[in-house]
Amino acid sequence: MTELSQGRVSDARTMRALAHPARIEIVEHLSASGAAVTATECAGLVGLSPSATSYHLRELAKYGLVEQAPGRGDGRERLWRSTSTSLWIEGDVEQPEAMAAERALIELYLARDFNRLREWADRQSGESKQWRDAAALMGQHLLITAEELTELTQQVRALMAPYRTRERQRSAPEGAREVVVQYAAFPKA
Repeated sequence: MTELSQGRVSDARTMRALAHPARIEIVEHLSASGAAVTATECAGLVGLSPSATSYHLRELAKYGLVEQAPGRGDGRERLWRSTSTSLWIEGDVEQPEAMAAERALIELYLARDFNRLREWADRQSGESKQWRDAAALMGQHLLITAEELTELTQQVRALMAPYRTRERQRSAPEGAREVVVQYAAFPKA
């Protein structure tokens, strides 16, 4: 079942529909920015043709991940927007099909995120000292209960909330750049 009003995706079919690099980028961009875009505008983002991007947008719409947005005036272009501000992927542990779809989707996200880290490592020498010093890649080992980890995760979300692109893009200070924060917290085996 998909509960997009809460940004929660739990059914296998929706996870499989999302499990494509271009579709992940489209949904992430629309969710983060709150923008309404055409397939042509989205094509530049994902590196596909407008017709291929249009196909992906229609598929995402079938599963309620995006929707048509009101037009800009002349009615000749079709605009698309996200149906939520963020997504939580949460397969039903009782459903092997949902867990397999969740795993495939996680693998795509991890590969994408690892590529982002690799790209940063490749280009950081060309960045200013200020941005190099501000960036971080860190790992911590904590001794923590499930309740404490829940609280910590809620605090991290709250700390990041004022800086979310969607809310801040119109009033960001000069020199602000979009930054990716990847947060993972899980018990060791």
